[in-house]
Amino acid sequence: MMMKPKHSPILVTGAAGAIGAIGRNLTAMLLAKGHKVRALVRREDERADALRRLGAEVVQGDLTDLGSMHRAIEGCARIYFGMSVSAAYLEATVNTAAVARHHGVEAFVNMSQMTVTQMSITETTESPQHKLHWLAEQALAWSGLPVVTVRPTVFLEGFFLLLAAGSVRDADELALPMGAGKTSPVSSVDVARAVAAILDDPTPHIGHIYDLTGPESVDLEHYARVFSEALGRTIRYRDVPTSEWSEKLRAAGLSEHVAHHLTVMTELHKQGRYDRMSEDYLKLTGETPTSMADFVKLHAAEFTRPSRFGAGP
Repeated sequence: MMMKPKHSPILVTGAAGAIGAIGRNLTAMLLAKGHKVRALVRREDERADALRRLGAEVVQGDLTDLGSMHRAIEGCARIYFGMSVSAAYLEATVNTAAVARHHGVEAFVNMSQMTVTQMSITETTESPQHKLHWLAEQALAWSGLPVVTVRPTVFLEGFFLLLAAGSVRDADELALPMGAGKTSPVSSVDVARAVAAILDDPTPHIGHIYDLTGPESVDLEHYARVFSEALGRTIRYRDVPTSEWSEKLRAAGLSEHVAHHLTVMTELHKQGRYDRMSEDYLKLTGETPTSMADFVKLHAAEFTRPSRFGAGP
């Protein structure tokens, strides 16, 4: 295989992403390491402009569209592939992989999920998204591409910020339907840092699978105490009934595919499936992953009601 020029750009998919998105953090980290980055975005908007201001080359396109993936991949030696929860996930993976293989890339970093570790040809979960992740890993293994697979647990930014900030802020409750299950959530910023380390020098990592967890695996009662200490007020864990939580997700406008996937994740938490610990983050970065306490302090404003008598802006 002919090696691409040393300074060819690294393709980062899902680069616009929401706050805490891996792609956006990864773009900034790779640029800081001196790499050129080609950032794939679904639409031209202020987030695309922000990526340009960082120094990325921005390409607009769709992971399931052949033409846009040729435009995105041509000339890139290394690819980060990540996509939000979607019914089109497998199609997007195979489409991207086929084009990547055509262009002879030297590294394809695939963002998967920890649940896949416990899946097989006979073992699946109730979530169609988990099945798509498992199938995508199979297809990438068959593709002959130089793949590195990254499997994080649950993201701090998802369950513990986006989905829990409202109840913590307004009711002093960490309200999640996770029963007594233990979990080791990881920050998406840490996941991006691990991926940046891989893409910076991918050769030793090709063919490897990395499991990424937080620094401890404990139950939600414990995390409520961490929240209390970090915020300086009592936060209690409320084990929300799953049906009530699922209805809330749908009421918030999430698609059936996404709502069902998140609901299955909470069921798997109850079964202890996220009670996992790995040293892979430390091996990749030389650092310890972000703790829940540090995460809550970092986002304290989002977990706290604005004071009516605050000191202004």
